[in-house]
Amino acid sequence: MTRLLRTTAVAATLPLLPAVVNAWGTLGHETVAFIAQNFVSADTATWAQGILDSTSSSYLASVATWADSYRYTTEGTFSAGYHYIDANDNPPDSCGVELERDCPDSGCIVSAIANYTSRVQSSSISSTEKQKALKWVIHFLGDIHQPLHDEALEVGGNGIDVTYDGESTNLHHIWDTNMPEQLVGGYALADAKSWATTLTTAIKSGEYKSQAAGWLDGMDVDDAEASALVWAQDTNKYVCSVVLPDGVSAVESGDLSGTYYDDSIDTIKLQVAKAGYRLAAWLDLIATGETGLAKLKRDVSVKREAYVFPPEGWARRDNSAERQKHKRHAIGCTC
Repeated sequence: MTRLLRTTAVAATLPLLPAVVNAWGTLGHETVAFIAQNFVSADTATWAQGILDSTSSSYLASVATWADSYRYTTEGTFSAGYHYIDANDNPPDSCGVELERDCPDSGCIVSAIANYTSRVQSSSISSTEKQKALKWVIHFLGDIHQPLHDEALEVGGNGIDVTYDGESTNLHHIWDTNMPEQLVGGYALADAKSWATTLTTAIKSGEYKSQAAGWLDGMDVDDAEASALVWAQDTNKYVCSVVLPDGVSAVESGDLSGTYYDDSIDTIKLQVAKAGYRLAAWLDLIATGETGLAKLKRDVSVKREAYVFPPEGWARRDNSAERQKHKRHAIGCTC
């Protein structure tokens, strides 16, 4: 998957890694970020540009995949488990995410969103750490909207071998990368910007216009864990209804680039649109206390301090969620 890294220079700086995938791939993450750029207020844009030290036309999109590269560094290995939550449910018969059951004490994407939302508002951490926190928020709001990042079955689908366009791969990978790229026809930054423009129009005046306000229901930056859990639960339901409606065996035969793609692509478009719109509102609420996307408001004058978060010393318990994380690591998968 070296194509997820745009230059060989970048690839050369990374250690040899197992074949793992990034939620939504480069295309999806950058599209989510571009959608957010299209909806954030001017004040929020200025705030984010200040933290990121960038006024480029892709100030959010250009850092949207940073978290995936960082987790492979020696410094960033602690963050690998923050990209997902392992729902120990039973698709296709039943889907659902339960925080106590599915999020280990060492952290998951739900607790990570809460942590880094807190940290980006903190006055007690360095500008470098605040920049990292914002990059994580941007990335994790993309990750949490990919259904297989909210599922434990077969290591989030990484253990389900499938065929796509004549090539052997796994179910997780085709949701991350193959199907979005088949739709768009590429994965360059310009492709992401173009797709974001299409989805932004769908939100403003097209097929998502009547739904968009509902995507923000219950959003509360001051209870970020609860909000993130709602997003995980909302996304996880598609594992039963779209990803594996007929069970694992149904996707292990045949080529999934035909009928399966046709049955799945609308959900992929919806989830990328939803992620970008929610990210915009989330950043507005963090930066200014309100968003023009919904009647949401909060008091930004309250001083907020950074959480203590792994690897700084949280206790760990070997619950079912922890065992799922160990299983992922055993096969070299951190997605």
